[in-house]
Amino acid sequence: MESLNRIEISRSALIHNFQVCRQWAGDSAVLPLVKADGYGHGMIDCARIFAEQGAAAFGVAEAIEGVRLREAGITQPILVLVGVVPQTVADMVKARLTPVVTDASILPELSRAARASGIELGVHLKLDAGMGRQGTLPADFVGLVQAVLATPHLRLDGVMAHFPLSDDRRSDNSATVLRIFQETTAVLAGLNCGKCCLHLANSGGLFYVAGARLDMVRPGIALYGYYPDGAAGAAAAPEPRLRPVMRYVTRIIQVRRVPAGSGLGYCHLFTTARPSTIAVLPVGYANGYLRNLTGKACALVGGRRAPVVGRISMNLTLVDVTDLPEPQVGDEVVLLGRQGREEIDADEIAGWMGTINYEALCLFGQLNARMMVD
Repeated sequence: MESLNRIEISRSALIHNFQVCRQWAGDSAVLPLVKADGYGHGMIDCARIFAEQGAAAFGVAEAIEGVRLREAGITQPILVLVGVVPQTVADMVKARLTPVVTDASILPELSRAARASGIELGVHLKLDAGMGRQGTLPADFVGLVQAVLATPHLRLDGVMAHFPLSDDRRSDNSATVLRIFQETTAVLAGLNCGKCCLHLANSGGLFYVAGARLDMVRPGIALYGYYPDGAAGAAAAPEPRLRPVMRYVTRIIQVRRVPAGSGLGYCHLFTTARPSTIAVLPVGYANGYLRNLTGKACALVGGRRAPVVGRISMNLTLVDVTDLPEPQVGDEVVLLGRQGREEIDADEIAGWMGTINYEALCLFGQLNARMMVD
């Protein structure tokens, strides 16, 4: 048995988007972000595809994600981006994951684990060049580098930072962050660090910030077919354009014909103004189709838009199909993606939700059965 609600992930779109990012990256290495289960697209399947296409490394949030990638056969370096705590160090070292270090407090624990495994462990440092969220401040950077160099069994392999406003092409913040990062890391040449990979650019940095590619880039949302500034970025994007990877489909489980004046669903938020045909869908907020889409969203039925009516509930959503050709029980309904000539993308859904495309994709992909297509 398969669920009536299904997420389809396009292999060809993943490959296309990786190639677009690689083209923008030029000579810089490409580190795909596959954290959050590949932004809802399936971490392992996506990583395997990106590895086939030449990914130099991968980025995850937690160590457990990196361990799962190793168990799935991924051999490239895997950076654990969100941080390291003593409880995860042994498993990280065993799996040959690369810790991203934010301060010196974890260095002794990493050294002990590396010594016990008989290895020299490469680490990357996170510099707070303006994100204001995590990492060592520029004034403390040299001290942290020296601490790594002085700690047995550790090796400095890279330094990273993160852009806070790279999705805003009108802001001068990204140029400032890039300047701070370059000025701060310039001291590495005099500290006998050896080869050190410098990386800063996320999807916005890759597309919108001149000079930000450095040694490696870290695209995330772009790999899954969306621009970091949403619909505005998509409208202004040059060819080749990114292709959305995810499609969210369900099926009609009942077709109801109700008279004018009928209240529909919880609280009767919607009352029919005419005799209406209502398609019942087996999807709701338990499937990531959030309650706050009530009164805003549309679905595609027979290649045409049909409004969602009434309160979205945990497992049921109603769609007004009165003006559409006769729908049937079992017909496919598209909540995200293309059907015929019509399309609903994650930017539009994010607008209805009052959020960003990232969140919509994560919700749908992580709360529904997925399958890889084409």
